[in-house]
Amino acid sequence: MILDLSTLTTVQRQNYLQHAIAPRPVCFASTIDKNGQVNLSPFSFFNLFSTQPPVVIFSPSRRVRDNTTKHTLQNVLDVPEVVINIVDYSMVQQMSLASCEFPRDVNEFIKAGFTPEPATTIRPPMVKESKVKMECLVKEVKMLGEEGGAGNLVICEVKVMHIDESILDEKGFIDQRKLHHIARLGGDWYCKVDESNLFQVEKPNVKLGIGIDALPDPIRHSNILTGNNLGQLANVHDMPVIDPAFYDDRLKNIIQYYAVSPDEMEKELHVYAKELLDAGKVVAAWQILLANN
Repeated sequence: MILDLSTLTTVQRQNYLQHAIAPRPVCFASTIDKNGQVNLSPFSFFNLFSTQPPVVIFSPSRRVRDNTTKHTLQNVLDVPEVVINIVDYSMVQQMSLASCEFPRDVNEFIKAGFTPEPATTIRPPMVKESKVKMECLVKEVKMLGEEGGAGNLVICEVKVMHIDESILDEKGFIDQRKLHHIARLGGDWYCKVDESNLFQVEKPNVKLGIGIDALPDPIRHSNILTGNNLGQLANVHDMPVIDPAFYDDRLKNIIQYYAVSPDEMEKELHVYAKELLDAGKVVAAWQILLANN
């Protein structure tokens, strides 16, 4: 299916885009108007865009149905300060409740059962229940359009962070396994980040990977190894060579059993290598594959 977005309604575009561009982290933006009225609203059009200076951006879009703007946008234009409170799984139902379009004089902290906590450098309060809170100054509000659905980029410079010690590791950094982020998908769908769905991908450093184009043809054109597997193999810095000290009982059995059938032996070696790669054992997988040379 090919979609020309100019032919779709705003609601249709929103549906396709929000289902496709996901997961999106969720933050609570707490703001205050010039009369001191507090507002608390969640946003999934939100992310980190710079660390020097430290800048996060969220976007309160114009409402599609009537083209009105949100209280959050009006507040940051009047008082350019905001607390970005990170939403985790323990807050998700209250977060959803706070997203109701209450009248301007209604305090979402009270409606959603959150505890306001004074910030140290700005006027809007923090959400005490949030495990990560960022006091920010609004540097710019960039309006992307004037029709319903148009975003308004609120560009915020983070001045102070508050982090719950319960999510820190022994070095004082945030332990990803302890902060159970939630993320917005399309429609009513969300996802939860915890140890059951976390995985690590080795990050390339200053050395370059050899690249998939440098892999031997039988490996590069394997019917067993996936694109992810090839990416793992190609992220080594030098082409591996056979290690005479490497020993593996299963490798020995494969070579002995399939010696008379090179094609079957290659298949079995690739199957075994894939198992090792899926377990993150790249060095061993290379040794298995090199045994076919």
